[in-house]
Amino acid sequence: MGLSGKAAKAAYLTWRRPSVVAPSTISRTNVATPITPHPGALPCHYPNVPFRAPYTTAVTTTSTISSSSNTVDLIDELDKRGLIQTITSRSLRSHLASSSRTVYSGVDPSAPSLHVGNLLPLFTLVHFARCGHKPIVLVGGATGSIGDPSGRSTERNALDKITLDANVQGIKTQLKAFFENVQEYYHHHRHQYPRSQDVSFPLPPQQQTEFESLSEPAKRDGEVELGMGVKLMNNYTWTAGVTLLDFLGSVGRHARLTHMLARDSVASRLNLSTSLSSSSSSFSSSSSSSSSSSTKGGGGMSYTEFSYQLLQAFDFSYLHRTHCCTIQIGGSDQLGNITAGIDLIRRTSGLTISEPAFGLTLPLLTTSKGEKFGKSAGNAVWLDQSKTSDLEFYQFFLKTNDNDVQRYLNALTLLSGQEVEEVMKQHTEGGKEKKERRIAQTVLADHITSLIRGKKNVEKCKALTDILFSHTTTTTCTATVQGEQMVKNALERLDLSSITKEDNIVTELKKDQVMGQDITKLVVNAGLVKSRAEAKRLLASGGLYINNKQVSKDGGVGLMLVNETDLVQVKGQGESGRGRGAVCLLRAGKGAVKVIHVT
Repeated sequence: MGLSGKAAKAAYLTWRRPSVVAPSTISRTNVATPITPHPGALPCHYPNVPFRAPYTTAVTTTSTISSSSNTVDLIDELDKRGLIQTITSRSLRSHLASSSRTVYSGVDPSAPSLHVGNLLPLFTLVHFARCGHKPIVLVGGATGSIGDPSGRSTERNALDKITLDANVQGIKTQLKAFFENVQEYYHHHRHQYPRSQDVSFPLPPQQQTEFESLSEPAKRDGEVELGMGVKLMNNYTWTAGVTLLDFLGSVGRHARLTHMLARDSVASRLNLSTSLSSSSSSFSSSSSSSSSSSTKGGGGMSYTEFSYQLLQAFDFSYLHRTHCCTIQIGGSDQLGNITAGIDLIRRTSGLTISEPAFGLTLPLLTTSKGEKFGKSAGNAVWLDQSKTSDLEFYQFFLKTNDNDVQRYLNALTLLSGQEVEEVMKQHTEGGKEKKERRIAQTVLADHITSLIRGKKNVEKCKALTDILFSHTTTTTCTATVQGEQMVKNALERLDLSSITKEDNIVTELKKDQVMGQDITKLVVNAGLVKSRAEAKRLLASGGLYINNKQVSKDGGVGLMLVNETDLVQVKGQGESGRGRGAVCLLRAGKGAVKVIHVT
């Protein structure tokens, strides 16, 4: 039941902001006394709002753990993996331990694809699901039209609805593939993860009945099952029908400008050193140029961006009311928006418990040098295959610095802490020579590429890596039997059907375009060099190779190309043999490489 009259006024006057604590201050002995929930807190009954129970879908690939001694302490697990920046209350640990909770993280559809910087909250949701909690991924079909100002010095370009809807659909596809791959991974590795099984918290019988009876109406919010029990929702579903007057009356009246102006996303965009009066006097003179100046970062921020934190708070409040969602996670730049949601829930929920909601922020994904990854940083590695090819994605992680690889293995893989330690032990034992084999980086690249792009593409990337970079295993790219055989073995493993145009590595040529042709003409047709004159210079300097075998100049007129023994037969995949054919590797200089598919 909600509060009213004097009780509501008293609750309003005694309201306090949530405290923010670092993970290091949270320990098993430093936990606030568990709060006994108000009878109406779970399920969350609100006046004039239909009750909707939390999700009941459990992870079907794992079994229930009934013994508390076998369960994972989620806060400890996340902290060890480097996935906690701040927590809004020490009580979060006891909150998670007392029952199965619903947690959500938002995704901004300002681009047609997610990037590797978005993976930290997704992996965090996976760990919540493993421990029996119920994650929601919330895509901003409504808020994406505004754009989150957090971490930005300029205003985002507005997206039209067609573009925004296309972005939402693309992100939905990527999320579904990720969580399905995660679920498949746990299905095949259950015996290796005895501590990572689903912890199903028992619910009172009367609540189980309510959950089952309300499972169908819950789908009216456009929920999509992603895998691992994770749900996808779109905030456009409940935001589109809210009028401005309704929003101001139900959300705006509870917001305090003091708090809104103090949030980092706002304060960093405003010149707070000037007085409010001088800001007011300059408003009229600058209004005509506000649009252009804001784009340059010198005009503060628009009211649209300023109100973004209220829209995100509205999302948290809505999910809390309708799905009993009590936890929001996000990047460290989202702390202000998260606490805005907690403030709104505390003011409007009518619950008597002091902490009806919690927030958990994650560190931003950076290199050891402090470099960020993402759209704003201009170095995004996209999850979308059309924006970052499979090979580029794989190579990005394969090239990870030694100073970063252990941190990435903990945060961006599903390997246990013990497995990560074993990988790092193999990586470091044997000194510099062993490290050059990049054992840890290979495990990282294999694992994360499998989860994002699928197992099939991992095999493709490994084969292409061996093909394209096998010459680097020797000091020079000489005509050695070892180098030639190495690349032939790698070519035999290649599945041509898995190669996409984004990989930009295979060129198809007719047999009569290859056999008997001057090599200087062939390298031009393959797109390795721009002219035959350039090809002739490379030939003269010993810079042309077939299957890592150096091509020697023949009488000053070039060389007739490979014979049949230089072509490698690729069998293809499945009974149909799709992807079969004859191939060879053509290299011009150090970096220009093509796989020639003879058709």
